[in-house]
Amino acid sequence: MPEINSKQPADSKELYLNTAIGFLSVLLLLLLAALFTRIIYPRIFNERAELQSELISEIIQIEVLNGCGVSGIANAYTGLLRSNGFDVVETGNFETFDLQETVIISRSGVMDNAYRVANALGVSKENVIRESSPDFYLDVSVIIGHDYEKLNTD
Repeated sequence: MPEINSKQPADSKELYLNTAIGFLSVLLLLLLAALFTRIIYPRIFNERAELQSELISEIIQIEVLNGCGVSGIANAYTGLLRSNGFDVVETGNFETFDLQETVIISRSGVMDNAYRVANALGVSKENVIRESSPDFYLDVSVIIGHDYEKLNTD
């Protein structure tokens, strides 16, 4: 009988050793499968960074200023511009109320954006000017003049 007792501790050590080897083997297989999967299917690149460069030219951020003194005119054209897909980020009053014609100012220097806004409002290209500044965070300023009744309202 002493022989049976001496074999039990050896059997339990072998059992623990075999369990550890089995666990590590499964872990090794999982790591190899993950490595193989990574090689066949590489990581997805950050698509948001790529989309952001496309969106910069598509989304035009605008401020609408009242240059004629008619109450609520900037808010009225804000709704119109938003319904045409422009992002109006600010509305307010211009420094004076004596502007005869509506003026579109390109703040970012991209004249195509200013021309798109001018086309949406029906403003002639002669009233589109470039005044770019790194201090502005928006693309276009729209200053509504006394000719607001002639502008597009669709």
